Amino acid sequence: MKTLLLMRHAKSSWKDESLDDHDRPLNKRGKREAPRMGELLRDQRLVPDFILCSSARRARKTAECVAFAAGFRGETRITSELYMVPPGRILEVLAETPPIYSSVLLIAHNPSLEELFERLTNQSRGFSTAAVARLQLDVENWSQISGNPAATLVDFWQPRGLN
Repeated sequence: MKTLLLMRHAKSSWKDESLDDHDRPLNKRGKREAPRMGELLRDQRLVPDFILCSSARRARKTAECVAFAAGFRGETRITSELYMVPPGRILEVLAETPPIYSSVLLIAHNPSLEELFERLTNQSRGFSTAAVARLQLDVENWSQISGNPAATLVDFWQPRGLN
């Protein structure tokens, strides 16, 4: 059994229109919400073993804030292979995760994240920025995820729903 935490990056800034989409930073709200979600993971005893993150600046900063607030001390993989790709590609990247990790936090983008969620759970759900879904996968190794295993939604949190 593996735990997959799907997270959409925190709110990004559109202030500097000259920046490429990949280089957009977090805005004030994003800088506030990302650590809050890290605290939630810590409080729920869901600090992951491994973080897999898109190379986009807003995703990397989200991962950094979440990791610090959660007390994460594990390994992080930053990859452009999660930037604006279809859900099937995300599964391929996730399938490369070493089997020693039982819990992975995957930080990526919409619409891919919502499509991946639907593909794994057969449920439709909107992911606001910094939203986190906790899924249980009935697999022994991450390599089995490319076969589209059924996932069970255990929890879903959005920053605006937290106290």
